[in-house]
Amino acid sequence: MNKYQPEDVLSSFSFSVPIQVRFSDIDGYMHVNNGIYFNYLEHARAEFLFRVCEWDIFKVGTVVANINIDYRTPVHVEDRPEVYVKCTGIGNTSFVLEQVLMGKSKDGGDKIFAQASTTMVFVDMQTMRPVPVPKDYAAKLLGESSKEA
Repeated sequence: MNKYQPEDVLSSFSFSVPIQVRFSDIDGYMHVNNGIYFNYLEHARAEFLFRVCEWDIFKVGTVVANINIDYRTPVHVEDRPEVYVKCTGIGNTSFVLEQVLMGKSKDGGDKIFAQASTTMVFVDMQTMRPVPVPKDYAAKLLGESSKEA
């Protein structure tokens, strides 16, 4: 997984979703609990698939096969994070998304809070068995990725 800098993210990711930090996300250390990051990433992945692939969840589903996350700096309640998403690879039944949780800190500077690499698998919604990546989805995922090159 690349170790991104803010300028790398801004220049190489064309899709992002703003995240609202909720009071309930904050733990006793006064920052977002590490487990909540997975919710932020999941929300952004779904938005990415809906907007970029025009995903029809009733036709084909996706499941997380693997996720690796590097925590870089805590998110606090006054920060304004966004999750940036791009596809970095497509296999037979799977694809890989790079996700970066980055945004403005309280002082206004750009900060990378965390980054993740997520392997997703397409599944048939009736059988829950892996299916090949639909060609139209692959083209849209690759098309989105080529915008960032």
